[in-house]
Amino acid sequence: MAESMTPGRGTAIVWFRRDLRLSDHYALLRACRDYDRVIPVFVLFEDAFSQRGKKNSDSWPLGGAQRWWLHHSLKQLDKSLQDRGSKLIFRHGDPLQEIPALVKQTGASAVLWHRIYEAQIAGIDDKILKVLEAAGCKALPHRGDLLHEPDAVKSGGGTPFKVFTPFWRSLVKMGAPAEPKAAPGKIPAPANWPKSLDLRDFHLEAHAKWAFSIAEAWVPGEAGAKTRLRAFNDEKAARYVPDRDIPSINGVSRLSPHLHFGEITVRQIWHSFHDATKGGFDLRFEPYRRQLGWREFARHSLWHFPDAPRAPMRAEFEQFPWRKGGGISHDLKAWQVGLTGYPLVDAGMRELWKTGWMHNRVRMVVGSFLVKNLRIHWLEGAQWFWDTLVDADLANNTMGWQWAAGCGFDAAPYFRVFNPVLQGKRFDPEGLYVKKWIPELKHLPLKYIHAPWEAPEAELARARVILGETYPKPVVDPAKGRELALEAYETMKISRKTSK
Repeated sequence: MAESMTPGRGTAIVWFRRDLRLSDHYALLRACRDYDRVIPVFVLFEDAFSQRGKKNSDSWPLGGAQRWWLHHSLKQLDKSLQDRGSKLIFRHGDPLQEIPALVKQTGASAVLWHRIYEAQIAGIDDKILKVLEAAGCKALPHRGDLLHEPDAVKSGGGTPFKVFTPFWRSLVKMGAPAEPKAAPGKIPAPANWPKSLDLRDFHLEAHAKWAFSIAEAWVPGEAGAKTRLRAFNDEKAARYVPDRDIPSINGVSRLSPHLHFGEITVRQIWHSFHDATKGGFDLRFEPYRRQLGWREFARHSLWHFPDAPRAPMRAEFEQFPWRKGGGISHDLKAWQVGLTGYPLVDAGMRELWKTGWMHNRVRMVVGSFLVKNLRIHWLEGAQWFWDTLVDADLANNTMGWQWAAGCGFDAAPYFRVFNPVLQGKRFDPEGLYVKKWIPELKHLPLKYIHAPWEAPEAELARARVILGETYPKPVVDPAKGRELALEAYETMKISRKTSK
């Protein structure tokens, strides 16, 4: 946390962004401690995310599912502020203009916020800092939501890590993060509030056509995040290892969207494991804590390699022969809507559309299927996930898709092709996940549930399945998908050698 100041220094603006909570909020706590009046503000700046299609952009437009979540998270944050005698001021526009204008209108002597570790946003922050200081207003950015700052975790040679395991070892050696802090009991309000838009003026929900179904699965906001964390620690942590890869079981924390929007911090989760064991540390939490390490690694990578959302981290994949031609749009659409003819893939894509979320094991399978079996560029998958996931996060989304494509740091090698049939038999052995999301196959015998094209006509008839009508035939030959993927990989290697 930043250095102490003498209390009673006028008015402070707290600029909320992806820290939509009151507890463990360094900027808010400092403002309440050191200033007479505190004005919380949120600025919706969509132009900052209008770079889709520009190869080297590190930020994208807000996706539909994110917009739905943001609306409800802001609504809950405003309510929490009002419970403490404050409220959230809503502005829409460029923060480089809106924040200084608000400073001028309120006579604020300081603006406090949390850093976001994305190069484009960090560049905006640097500009705002200079404008504020030139106007005689203190600019007080605070550390963001990481266990340790990205520049603090380096290899022995002082360079960024490109492999997870040594990164994780180094991170653990740095010790536990700071203890999370409680929310302020009361937030000092100004005598006169500046003008504010209504949250509905943002029209955030209008972009999520399927919001009614997402709403059945989620409770956005800080309270919802804390409820999920308690439930995980009390009910799921003990069986996390055996359950986490079974998509039909609700065996994971599902905290990812809450983390993305800053409704809960990684520090709170880390220390909650000790609280759950009364000060000790139960090894059953270690696999999940390691997942927090992967989240850190994703941010570490994005911070040091800001071109990653658009360009492969392994340069040789610039030569990869992705498919071209008219058939791509048909296959991509089939993948997006869950009509590829591969049940595990289709179940995952339908779960995504219905709930704004997908089980991590299935994310790996559908990702591998798109970039390897269909040989469609990983950016197509990244863009679809970005628009439909409530936990769409630039660092995680980038790492996940580059991992699936084999072109990222510490990624799965391209020749590792997930077989969706074998993955289904292994991780959905009773077919429960497939039957839930693909009800048209629910009467098919378990033997054929993950490969309906192998079922005899009599079995298909009894199950009322007509391939090509009630359920599609595979969009790619099951025997050829992997073979073609490996041929493309060999072509890339030959092309790379030739170009040297």
